[in-house]
Amino acid sequence: MMKSVDVVAALVWDKGCFLICQRPAHKARGLLWEFPGGKVEEGETHPQALKREIREELDAEIRVNGLFCKLTHEYPDLVVNLYVYEAELEKGSTIHLLEHNASGWIAPGEIGSYDFCPADETVLEIIKQRSAKS
Repeated sequence: MMKSVDVVAALVWDKGCFLICQRPAHKARGLLWEFPGGKVEEGETHPQALKREIREELDAEIRVNGLFCKLTHEYPDLVVNLYVYEAELEKGSTIHLLEHNASGWIAPGEIGSYDFCPADETVLEIIKQRSAKS
């Protein structure tokens, strides 16, 4: 049976754009873009895990709001249970890349210009559909 992991990710909006980060070259799915976040460790709630991951990866503090969506994606080596939460940077908190190759703020219309991790494709479709309605 393939290994399964719970992963939390932050959908952080600012002025109509959302935050994306580029994975380090040496990691699995290197140089693909993703939402910031990471694995949930034993004994952690999803919000605790997400806050810890954002501190470790971006040296920033966030407020975790509601669940945006959840999905399961099977990679050849791993099954990812992805939980994406709406989040916002805490007042005065800024991003410093501690792990990622790059970061950026993109509008829903720019999604097609970036190569994302396959697990994020469904999330991106939901973002595009919702932005088309508003």
